[in-house]
Amino acid sequence: MRSRWFVLSLGAVAVFLSLTGCSKERTPWDGIAEIPAHVDHSTFFEGAKFTDGPSVTKACMECHEKEARDFLKTTHWTWQGDSVRLPDGTIEHIGKANLINNFCIGIKSNEKHCTTCHAGYGWRDDSFDFNDPTRIDCLICHDNTGTYQKAEDGAGEVDPDVDLLAVAKGVGAPTRQNCGFCHFRGGGGDAVKHGDLDGSMYFPTERIDVHMGRYDFQCYYCHRTVDHDIKGRSMTLNVSDENRIACTDCHDSRPHKLQRLNEHTDAVACETCHIPEMAIDEATKMSWDWSQAGQDLPIKDHHVYAKTKGRFVFKKHVIPEYYWYNGHSGRYLMGEKINPDEVLKLDWPLGGYHDGRAKIWPFKVHRGKQPYDTVNKIVLVPNTVGPQGYWTIFDWDTALRIGSEHNHLPYSGHYGWISTEMYWPLAHMVQPKEKAVQCDECHSPGGRMDWKALGYRGDPAFEGGRRENGAISMNVKENPDASVIPSGEPADAFEDRQEGGK
Repeated sequence: MRSRWFVLSLGAVAVFLSLTGCSKERTPWDGIAEIPAHVDHSTFFEGAKFTDGPSVTKACMECHEKEARDFLKTTHWTWQGDSVRLPDGTIEHIGKANLINNFCIGIKSNEKHCTTCHAGYGWRDDSFDFNDPTRIDCLICHDNTGTYQKAEDGAGEVDPDVDLLAVAKGVGAPTRQNCGFCHFRGGGGDAVKHGDLDGSMYFPTERIDVHMGRYDFQCYYCHRTVDHDIKGRSMTLNVSDENRIACTDCHDSRPHKLQRLNEHTDAVACETCHIPEMAIDEATKMSWDWSQAGQDLPIKDHHVYAKTKGRFVFKKHVIPEYYWYNGHSGRYLMGEKINPDEVLKLDWPLGGYHDGRAKIWPFKVHRGKQPYDTVNKIVLVPNTVGPQGYWTIFDWDTALRIGSEHNHLPYSGHYGWISTEMYWPLAHMVQPKEKAVQCDECHSPGGRMDWKALGYRGDPAFEGGRRENGAISMNVKENPDASVIPSGEPADAFEDRQEGGK
């Protein structure tokens, strides 16, 4: 009888809520994209004999022609995104295909190596047909067997040892292994490019990433996808904030019980407190000096030196650098004049103290030394792969001459080395709340923040200083009613204690 009464009571509550227009409180789970049901392909392709990647794609297109046509429009296919005005006044779409970085430097003339991570088959040079859907590599994103591989330096073609029929029968929604094949190994190896993406993220514990470790998030849970257009932006490749994802896609913009912490969210990104360090298990590359390449040194540690690439510095447990960021960025464009006496920023975050849209973000800053033309004063792209590539004959003049021809850059025959920086905002390796950055880690002498460089008179918790247009003051004296967190007490513990009235 009691059980029946309980059920009837629940029903009455449901009716009451529906009549009054009330609904359950929104939770972060409501922001997760709906996951489509998996279609088992194990009985498909009977009698098929796949001889290469495009033969699999043709079979896929018998049911998925629209999906293939949609994919041709995406940046994962074109490796181009935002449109910008070039130094000569023309407009061009920029992206990985035509930008310079301070890792492997540039793609053109090096396609057969770089396009191992392209979701296509056969991008060897400018003759690649980006309008041919049969060149799409469906399997690199949808293989669920764990056996699919691209051929080394094969312009994206399939490794000849792969059983294509078995892989085609084992396709499914993309996993972290699919995404990580390229994104964890960008820049030439595991943990090279990103400080917050590496091989530890394939099967992380919550100690490394609370979303992927505790809740087994797959990448597309947050990087929601419509018509194969994957939501998300790389600051190093795009200059606008269009199509970005944010913590507030799922979480409330003022999520804390303690108002004092919520006031921070107007000027401090969630990531700043909740990604206290990068490179938790795998050391990430912090610098790359190409000028030291070509020497026969008795150094066996590939984290320190490689004859083909030069000297490196790798580090673990790195505290980020902090800068204002409003979602937009600046970018060095190929062919722009440089000042070789200054450190050249290849990309940089926009925003500042007086920008109400900007927040303080955590960054990995990768520092490099790479070749430039001492006469024309432009950054150069070397040809590294191939019979005349630097990795084959170790001749910089030949490598720079070939690379300049492919990239339509002038080359005087004289080269030097310029120091460069690239800024990588951190968004992964989100820690459990118990490990979040604590108050005195920023608000103490020698803390994480260089407050004056950020535009404050001093530590805003003590020196005052209201951020213009940001509608925030972090000065306790200006907010006498604000709760003050005792030095050294974890903020989440203080919140819980306040909530309990202790």
